[in-house]
Amino acid sequence: MNILLVYPEFPDTFWSFKHALRFVRKKASSPPLGLITIAAMLPDDWNKRLVDMNIELLRECDLHWADMVFVSAMVVQRKSTQEAIRRAKAAGKIVVAGGPIFLGEWQDFPEVDHFILNEGEITLPFFLRDLALGSPQRVYSTSEFADVSQTPVPLWDLVKFKYYDSLSIQYSRGCPFDCDFCNITAILGHLPRTKSVDQILAELEKMTRLGWDRNIFFVDDNFIGNRRQIKEEILPAIIAWREDHPNVRFITEASINLADDPVLIKLMTDAGFVSIFVGIETPDEDSLKECHKGQNLNRDLVESVNTLQRSGLQVMGGFIVGFDTDSASIFRRQVEFIQKTGIVTAMVGMLQAPYGTRLYERMEGEGRILKEMTGDNADGSTNIVPRMGLRELQSGYRRLIRGLYEPKFFYQRVKTFLSVYRPNHTPVKIHLEEVAAFFSSIWRLGIFGRERREYWRLFFWTLAHCPEKFALAITFAIYGYHFRKINEGLFAG
Repeated sequence: MNILLVYPEFPDTFWSFKHALRFVRKKASSPPLGLITIAAMLPDDWNKRLVDMNIELLRECDLHWADMVFVSAMVVQRKSTQEAIRRAKAAGKIVVAGGPIFLGEWQDFPEVDHFILNEGEITLPFFLRDLALGSPQRVYSTSEFADVSQTPVPLWDLVKFKYYDSLSIQYSRGCPFDCDFCNITAILGHLPRTKSVDQILAELEKMTRLGWDRNIFFVDDNFIGNRRQIKEEILPAIIAWREDHPNVRFITEASINLADDPVLIKLMTDAGFVSIFVGIETPDEDSLKECHKGQNLNRDLVESVNTLQRSGLQVMGGFIVGFDTDSASIFRRQVEFIQKTGIVTAMVGMLQAPYGTRLYERMEGEGRILKEMTGDNADGSTNIVPRMGLRELQSGYRRLIRGLYEPKFFYQRVKTFLSVYRPNHTPVKIHLEEVAAFFSSIWRLGIFGRERREYWRLFFWTLAHCPEKFALAITFAIYGYHFRKINEGLFAG
């Protein structure tokens, strides 16, 4: 049996980093972790081939080779997913589909032969059993949660490492919090289910044995959901493992209350964690109450962010405008907060209601669902009727984005961050791609870029005040170029 695993293409989005990745000669941020995990659950005697459409074309010869085509995707990949399925069916192939997009939209894909929904550790074995018996069903779903301690090591052998900037690993699923706009708890539950130390080390070893020595992203919805195990087992094991792998650095997602635990912060930085994504959402307390973001309430959010930065963690922030309690001042307040904290990578989106969330149910009950979600959290769209009015929300959002990513404001924010940030790690090996990116930044940003004045000011300011952070300053300058490129449509508006 020949199995072709297809991962559809992402559009140009905030998190695609496509414009920045060109500087380091990479094609995508990371490979499809879910799809290669599913691949590891398929029979060993089946032949498997991965086509990630973000790094290569889906060729007719690939489709001709396959007996079955497995497709996995997120909502934002909808357009490419539809095209991949159409081509597979035109080639006469059986199509098996799973992943977030199909949970709420599987009825919209009539060409798909079989759906493996929810968590594959549960539903895939039933499909394989029925397939062997010659009577596979069309839809396999479950309301149960998988035991991730039984999840196999992903089939990393299928991945072409050279095209990616980072690899991914998952330690836990689920989140203990209850934000009403987040579909994670609806899909994966509130109780974090975790892998063992042995599993995590086995996955890390597999990556490095295949030659990887760069960034690895823990894609957990909240890495610190199970603090006891993280502090007593996982992080100490990673610290010991990194003695032989000092060039590996980690990125993850965590809640802002990490700032309250200096012991945990120290363990994370000692383990090589350099950057975290935090859902800050808004500085407005009423809006935080509205969306049940209790972990962000009753705290000095600026100081919490600065605490993490001073401890050696770069903070990437998620922000939302368009809550029912938001007034017209929220756009200015968001800009002021982000500038003050020096959060360089600030993803700001309009409030959207994903299918399956309590927010979606409330909006649907009030007749305020407009359309299906795009899945892009920062494309200036929403699928709900906002209380403040759609035109005012869109206009304010465009002003907000201008205030964040115009070169003058962006480079000022980089300086703010560098002034606060205290790296807590030793330098890593410099790759040739990063040397090339440095010279490319001089050419594209410092000579021909409209930000060239701000670029050179940051260049020499960093050399004079914090030369040890110079590489990071150039990296952020390249990020800024990407952010401005994807927001050009909003700026024009």
